[in-house]
Amino acid sequence: MSIFQMPTNAIKLMTLLFNGVLVSLQIFFLTLLFSLPLGLLTALGRMSSHKWISYPIRLYILIMRGTPLLLQLIFFYFAPFYMLPPGFRFSLPRFTAAIIAFSLNYAAYFAEIYRGGIESIPVGQYEAAAVLGFTRTQTFFKIILPQVVKRILPPISNEVITLVKDTALVQILGISELFRVAKNESSRIFSTTPLFAAGMFYLFLNWIVTKVFEKAEKKLSYYR
Repeated sequence: MSIFQMPTNAIKLMTLLFNGVLVSLQIFFLTLLFSLPLGLLTALGRMSSHKWISYPIRLYILIMRGTPLLLQLIFFYFAPFYMLPPGFRFSLPRFTAAIIAFSLNYAAYFAEIYRGGIESIPVGQYEAAAVLGFTRTQTFFKIILPQVVKRILPPISNEVITLVKDTALVQILGISELFRVAKNESSRIFSTTPLFAAGMFYLFLNWIVTKVFEKAEKKLSYYR
């Protein structure tokens, strides 16, 4: 008998999955909260003419983009205890380690997207702003950044959609997000129904993300 032929079990399953969705959403929003501004700062540092700033940031971007996020999750959770000398060892909470790993990883990707957007703006706009008496800060935030945001929305949306799916990776640290809950329930009741339901949740969340970015692109369509 299918689980959806038993209303009580179906309600219990959906409640468990919804709780898993809440954890996934926490990871999603906290990652964006930290990685988007950090990505901008990283991009500006990457473009700095000072090598003592740009070179370490290039190395950071290389490491974050060149190694699996799964490995980074394991590193940030276990490294503080196993790699630090005695007396300095400590253990991060699982959720905190996950947010740090996700934020640093996605900030590296966002940084390169920001950098591409900033470098695509013609130099003449900087010169025109200087002639009009704008400071460098005013030029960046009032003239350059709005145009950059418009140009980088499509690649940013791709990363955000990936982030929704990547939240499933935190199960490696034992965090009960959506996919872990679905997998556990699937094993418990010997059915693929929970996994299918989890897939529908992921699809719905990414549909919302897609619609949000489509609206944002339309609102910024006057930047051409």
